[in-house]
Amino acid sequence: MSEVSTPALADVPPLPWAGRHDGDAPEHRRWWQAVRPVSASGLAEAVGATAGDGGARPAILIGFRSDEGVRRNKGRVGAAEAPSAVRAALGPLAFHLEREVFDAGDVVVPLGSEAEPGDLEGGQERCGALVAALLDAGALTVTLGGGHETAFASYLGVADSELAAGARVGVLNLDAHFDLRDEERASSGTPFLQMARAEAAEGRSLEYAVVGISRPNNTLALFRRADELGVRYLLDEYATRETAEAFVEDFLAGLDAVYLTIDLDVLPAAVAPGVSAPAALGVPLEVIVAVVRRVAASGKLVHADIAELNPAYDVDSRTARVAARLVDTILG
Repeated sequence: MSEVSTPALADVPPLPWAGRHDGDAPEHRRWWQAVRPVSASGLAEAVGATAGDGGARPAILIGFRSDEGVRRNKGRVGAAEAPSAVRAALGPLAFHLEREVFDAGDVVVPLGSEAEPGDLEGGQERCGALVAALLDAGALTVTLGGGHETAFASYLGVADSELAAGARVGVLNLDAHFDLRDEERASSGTPFLQMARAEAAEGRSLEYAVVGISRPNNTLALFRRADELGVRYLLDEYATRETAEAFVEDFLAGLDAVYLTIDLDVLPAAVAPGVSAPAALGVPLEVIVAVVRRVAASGKLVHADIAELNPAYDVDSRTARVAARLVDTILG
């Protein structure tokens, strides 16, 4: 593990968290009372406290404030406000985790236009560098997107980390879409084709699996590309708890490590209305939670992210609350 000076890598430092106050004793603790701003010394101390005793690695949340990929993909923008919304939904939750949790602040991608695109690529590189540094310092990282362009930023971090060297790393996507579009510019619809090409440039194949694919929302060309790349997928209409868990177990069996990415549009629109592309069918939340628990329990999870929350279209903060519950499940 290497030492890291994290504050210099985030564009915006973490803000104070807030939530209900029931007391300061451990049994009253909520997320807002547990999360601390990350520092090199605090992280080193937390990592050292778990070294050798099998304790859970400290976790670090990273915001990725980006709408540029959604804009380029002709979606409805608003996901840049998601990191704040997820933190606000997490803050009041009871804290049952047996690990330290830190906040590293946000990487910010300015929203551009067709005439002057925002620097999505630079933002992805900065976020990837932060993820890699924190992974190499011994943390479990969780990125709060942002559109699903967040995924390529996450991939850059995992691929550049020391733990990926010589390991068979897979990407498990919970999503209604393959996001394998072949476009001139990167967007929220291209990240997994970008990953596949980056892996091919290194002489490797991308180990990529998706739970929740919607047949009507992916063209025949995308299905053919998925088949050409050897992508494993489970359609939303066949995703029960039993089929999804078996699918994930089979995928994990051949891996040393896994990066989990969750696009909230995998869920039914009634559960997750605040996304760029609400689902007509979707995978039930209890199935998604069961899959997340299975991945977390595998001991192979190195990084996770949650993407596509759009607070501007949310109803009663339903989608933000679901995102918060999933973060809690990932780290629980």
